Amino acid sequence: MENQKVETFKCVVVGGGIAGVTCIEQLASQFPSADLALITAGPHIKAVINYKQVSRTLEEFDVEERPCTVLEEKYPNLTFIKSAVKTLDAKSHRLETADGKLYGYEKLCICSGARPKLFIEDNPYVLGIRDTDSAQNFQKRLSKAKRIIVIGNGGIALELVNEVEGCDLIWAIKDKAIGNTFFDAGAAQFLIPSVEAHKAQKPVPRKRPHYTVEEAAGGTSHTFTAGKNHCQTSTPTDHGSALGPDWHEGIVLQGAERGHRKVLVEYECEVERIFTPSDLVSSPEKNLNLETVGSWPVYIKLNNGKTYGCDFIVSATGVEPNTHPFLHGNNFALADDGGLQVDDQMRTSESDVYAAGDVCTACWKHSPLWQQMRLWTQARQMGWYAGRCMAAHVLSEPIELDFCFELFSHITKFFNYKVVLLGKFNAQGLGPNHELLVRCTKGQEYVKVVLSGGRMVGAVLIGETDLEETFENLILNQMDLTPYGEDLLNPNIDIEDYFD
Repeated sequence: MENQKVETFKCVVVGGGIAGVTCIEQLASQFPSADLALITAGPHIKAVINYKQVSRTLEEFDVEERPCTVLEEKYPNLTFIKSAVKTLDAKSHRLETADGKLYGYEKLCICSGARPKLFIEDNPYVLGIRDTDSAQNFQKRLSKAKRIIVIGNGGIALELVNEVEGCDLIWAIKDKAIGNTFFDAGAAQFLIPSVEAHKAQKPVPRKRPHYTVEEAAGGTSHTFTAGKNHCQTSTPTDHGSALGPDWHEGIVLQGAERGHRKVLVEYECEVERIFTPSDLVSSPEKNLNLETVGSWPVYIKLNNGKTYGCDFIVSATGVEPNTHPFLHGNNFALADDGGLQVDDQMRTSESDVYAAGDVCTACWKHSPLWQQMRLWTQARQMGWYAGRCMAAHVLSEPIELDFCFELFSHITKFFNYKVVLLGKFNAQGLGPNHELLVRCTKGQEYVKVVLSGGRMVGAVLIGETDLEETFENLILNQMDLTPYGEDLLNPNIDIEDYFD
């Protein structure tokens, strides 16, 4: 191996997801004649399209899977290397790929993303959804299914429950409300489809200025039904890029029973055991009568005492940083969540090695209004900023922390509603010394602002509220809003003009 030819590049980026592609594009624009390389295990990359700067910090974009040749044609100085990374020797600035080739670098950025954190490994009835291959496998299994069980309460779970048709869904979550990562209990109740939401006459907006979690319903099962029109598997070290935010739009999520759909949510529970009918022959389950739960290929017992049968189980219980190929023989500092620690210029603890996206953890002193969440918007922002930092360091130029890290901001869509999250939208880290103001119109909008010391520090906007830019400015300006009191969310006052 010592005599093997080593191809060396000025900058190498590992990962064909949004963070990696954004990073290499930034580097290619900075160094149009330098030798650059993008290493990714699959033949496709994730590209940002339809980019729109909504406000100073908010941005909207779509993610499209494209062949790697698109980047090669756009940037003649870019070499695309289709192989997984086997090992990294940070001291000698070398990478070895799975096909046995060696590559050297001056600067390296690791954008290898994250992998599904399955609640049980190596079970043929448990599927994780992370990349294109696993989504297609899910689609194939779903087409023959009459009932599936979804475990988890994050973005993938929310999208699945909303999009899947033609089968029953059992949704088991450990929290008191759906979407706990993004919403409080009040917003969760707003999103649960109800009889009132289908009434022709929409209710008049009403003020609910003061709100606490204790006032919200929760802790019991909710069932809702909807008609037809209602609203190769990868390995941990060799997987394709993560799915885009609208990953489900390119595939048909249709079960075996067209025109039928029923969702049952089980709150505050976790999986106690998974078993098949054959498992019971050798180890009978006490107090379990399979006749009461039907005949299914697999069963799941929850710690609330309930047992359900289904065709298969979807594990949507989050992700973990995909650091595996890079740790052996190196001295990377890892954060508590397993991510590569990066400083405010996206540098890891190893010299000339940077990281961006889901694989890293931001370990600089954060702005009081920003927090890291492993989301597509942050993957793009980190990749873009990492590319700028690498270029600045190569050119020995100073660089300051980008403004996008000043305020947390995210736009997405859940249950066909536009969702905007700003700042400390769930009062993260504020303790008891904060106030919440809420305005809710069933089936139309849910607006919540978080106030601390009379100043807005966070907001949740569900629906077409058109308040995102105004609230962003109020959060950034830290204006004292005490004089406005409950009128801040008065539906009869045009707040945009009020603070213009």
